[in-house]
Parts: sequence; structure tokens; C-alpha cells
Amino acid sequence: MSKVTIKEVGPFLVLAAVAVLAIFAPGLPNFNDGGKYNTADIAWILVATAFVFLMTPGLAFFYGGMVHRKNVISTMIKSVVAAGVVSILWLVVGYSLCFGESIGGFIGNPMTHLFFKGVASGAPWSLAPTIPLTLFALFQLMFAIITPGLVVGAVAERIRFTSYILFIAMFSLLVYAPIAHWTWHPQGFLFKMGVLDFAGGTVVHISAGCAALAGALVLKRRRSHMEHKEIPPANIPYVLIGTGLLWFGWFGFNAGSALAANSLAVSAFATTNTAAAAAGLSWMFFDVMRGKKPSVLGFCIGAVVGLVAITPAAGFVAIPQSIFIGFIAAIISNLAVYYKQKSTLDDTLDVFPCHGIGGMVGMLMTGIFATTNVNSAGANGLFYGNAAFFFTQVKALGIVVSYSFIVSYGIFKFINLILPIRVTSAEEELGLDASQHDEKYMQGTLLVQNNGHIKEEPVLVEGFVP
Repeated sequence: MSKVTIKEVGPFLVLAAVAVLAIFAPGLPNFNDGGKYNTADIAWILVATAFVFLMTPGLAFFYGGMVHRKNVISTMIKSVVAAGVVSILWLVVGYSLCFGESIGGFIGNPMTHLFFKGVASGAPWSLAPTIPLTLFALFQLMFAIITPGLVVGAVAERIRFTSYILFIAMFSLLVYAPIAHWTWHPQGFLFKMGVLDFAGGTVVHISAGCAALAGALVLKRRRSHMEHKEIPPANIPYVLIGTGLLWFGWFGFNAGSALAANSLAVSAFATTNTAAAAAGLSWMFFDVMRGKKPSVLGFCIGAVVGLVAITPAAGFVAIPQSIFIGFIAAIISNLAVYYKQKSTLDDTLDVFPCHGIGGMVGMLMTGIFATTNVNSAGANGLFYGNAAFFFTQVKALGIVVSYSFIVSYGIFKFINLILPIRVTSAEEELGLDASQHDEKYMQGTLLVQNNGHIKEEPVLVEGFVP
């Protein structure tokens, strides 16, 4: 048995310390609604929370289907493990950093809800008065989980698993939490500026997209990328399954952000579906117009870009305008992918062109097409004569892009100082499934004849089992 180092035992010791400290956290009674909560709203947000959680395994299938067969498992687990890491961080301090008592409009007081103190028995969130605070906190947790999971696609096939675990923790505390506080807390400075982000175009997609760009730059290019090798997707049906789960879950992501079972949720549901449909078709038909054949990947990627773009706008724009948002976002991201492929940037699964730029387009489209006819708590956009609001969105865009890229770049650099962030060339050649997890992705089965008997044998990365 090999000698265990502090780097290997550290994560377990941290979790053990948190588990022991949690024993001594005070146990307060659960909320007593006393008739102040709306049971229909509770039911809908419970369902929406589950929908959003489903997006994380959906993302794992979406990404896992597009990488090389020898990296399928390692790519999928990096998205899914965020559910474990962020859930614990959220309960300990993450929720408090996002939605605790504001410190100057920049971050929440970490002591406000340390170990969920006061959440179970606390008053409801000011912008969600009809549901318990615990439910609001759990709904927001699902957004915090999927955000670092999005970054996986940019650094796939070369990042060490333990280093990515540390990235998830640091990104959640240093990037996601501040931006969520700025944007969604009533005392956050972007919120007070009048910035509108209905369900996370800024908080989730721009922050993750810029972190993805930073990660791709720090980790540098894969060997296959430098040698201009074409890597076929491992399993396109996985991509299709992932797209379906993401599309389904996104109804909870956007419509659930109304935080009630009301007409605004219905409108956000409709704009979400419409933008995704328009973007999937737009990407596919744009490819055909440029001489390519219509592809499953094209439609799936386009649909996800449409979902990204409509996210900040879902509860502020009318349903017809969501067609244009999906249509134009897909074209812009498609062109961004095209020009990225001509550069030396190795963003493995185009996270920055799709999520980063898609989120930016969505923020700007919110600044153009938002209307108080849909949401009286919002604002009229440039299309309706309010140029000031559009420029508010532009300023917020610049602030979030700069902050998320710079801090994420620093996080990747810091991790590389204390842990090897990138696998060795030999491990990269072998594949991360085997080198990082000692597991192999089973592609399918072969019928093998042996002494007159036919039996099924699994087909693995290296070939079939003899």
C-alpha cells in the first residue's frame, strides 16, 4: 500500500471537521406557517428546485457525450461532484455569503446564516414572501451547484480531479457568492443600480463562461489540440439526452425564478421554450447555409445557447421577442465557435463561446427588450425608449466579466502553485477515466463466439475484452 500524503488526506479531514462542527450547530424548530405561506407556491418551487437539480446530471451527459471515449467518466463526474461540494459549502457559509446581511453591497456576512443558522425558523426572503426561507435557500443552492459544473467543459481531458475539487470550492466562495450578492440581494450594488438578471445570465453563465476562458488559458492546450487531431464525440445520444434534461430542467431554472406559482412563471416558462426552439433551429440552419449538413450536435448546442441567452431575460421580455433572442444568440455563438477554432485557445467544449458569450448576449437583449408590460418590477429596455437601462446592463456586463475572469484566473494560478493542476502527458494519453479514477467507459457490447457458444462482451476504451 502506497504512502498517503497530506494532499490526499486533506479533503477527508476538512469534511470530517465540518461534520463534527455541525453536531454543535443549534437545532431550531422548523417554520410554522401560521397561514402566511402559499401552499401552491411552495409546491411549485419544490418542483422547480428538483427540476434545476436535474440539470446537473443533464450537463454531465451533455459534456460527457462530446469528449473522447477515454475521458467520458472523468468529465461527467466533475460536473456531478459539484452537487456534493457546493451543497456542504452552501449550508456552512455559501448561502450566508450570497444572501446574508449585506456588507457594503459587496458580500453577505458569513456569520448571518453560518451552518444555516436562522434559516429553518427565519422570516421569508423579502422577494419571496409566500415560501419558507429554507425553500428559497434550497432553490438558490441548485444554481450554485451547476455554475462551477459548467466550467468543466473548457478544461476537460487535462485537469486533475483533486485540483478541480479545490477549484469548485474557491470559485463558489470567491466568484459565485459575490456576484450573486451584487445581483440578487436587495442591498447588492448591482441590484441597487437597477441591473436585471431574472434567473442567472450574469450570476451563472457569464461568471462560468469567463472562468472557463481563464481555465483554458492557464491549463494551455491539449496534445491532441496542438497536433490538430479531430476527436470524435464519444456518444452523440448522450448529448441528446443531456440536452433534453437541460431543456426540461431549465423550466424550473427560469419559471421557478418567479418564486411563485403565478402568471410571471407562466410567461418565463413560455419564453424559455421559445428561445430554445428558435436557437436550435437557428444554429442548425445557419450551418446548412454555410454548406454543412444538419447535425444533432448543432441543434443540441444551439438549443442550449438559446436557453442561456433567455435566462436573464425570461421574466422581463414578452414571448414573441424571445424568438429573436434565441435566433440571434445562436448565430453569434456559432460564429464565436468558428473563430475560436481558428485560434490557439483550447476551450475543449466551447464553454466560453456558448455560455459566456451566450450569457452576454442575453444580458444585452434584456437591456433592449425588457418591458414593464410583462413585469412591472422590471424596466423598459432600449426598444421601448429607455436607453439608460440598456447602458446599465452594459456596465454590469463589464464589471462581471472583468471580475469573474480576473479572480478565476487567479484561482487557477493559485491552485497550480499548491497542487499540480494538469495531468501528466502520460496520463493525458492514457485518458483521465483510467488515470484519475481507475474506471473505464463502456461503449457497448460485442457478440463473441467461444467453443460454439455466443456471449456478450463489453467494449472498452482500449478495445473489447478477449
